[in-house]
Amino acid sequence: MNNPIWYREPWPWLLMLGPLIVIVAGIFTAYLAVVSSDGLVEDDYYKQGLTVNQRSARDHRAVELGIEAELLMGTEGDRVRALLRGKDGVRLPETLKLYIAHPTRQGFDQQVVLRSAGGGAVYTGTVKPFAGRWHITLEDDGQQWRLVGEWMAGKESVLRLPVAAVGTGTAATR
Repeated sequence: MNNPIWYREPWPWLLMLGPLIVIVAGIFTAYLAVVSSDGLVEDDYYKQGLTVNQRSARDHRAVELGIEAELLMGTEGDRVRALLRGKDGVRLPETLKLYIAHPTRQGFDQQVVLRSAGGGAVYTGTVKPFAGRWHITLEDDGQQWRLVGEWMAGKESVLRLPVAAVGTGTAATR
């Protein structure tokens, strides 16, 4: 009787293909886990949690002062202009801090200083062009108040940060 040689038959190869694919996929997954960054994990999560009350107090302070802002993207995408308003008698600062944070990739975050362009209500600054969904935090230089929001840059050239939207619990953590 003739016994066929096993490696000339298709069935053993077909049966070995499944475990071989799983091994290759596992090696590839391990490679991705080692090479890529976990952008969502905070090293100091405990300290981050302790600052929640401070951030909330700054949100409420913006409401008390009636602070509102409108952010405008320049035509080239490398300039941002902020129009700031407050209640009568509120002194507007000379500079503002603008934090532009990507929801998952911390390496793309930007911190920009916006300087007053005269009367104190108009501020300008230079940014690296960005598109997509971003968490925005705008605060005074003394960190007394802040406004937060989300900007779909590229689709929207204007972002309004009204007082009514302040303190809604967005993921901006600055």
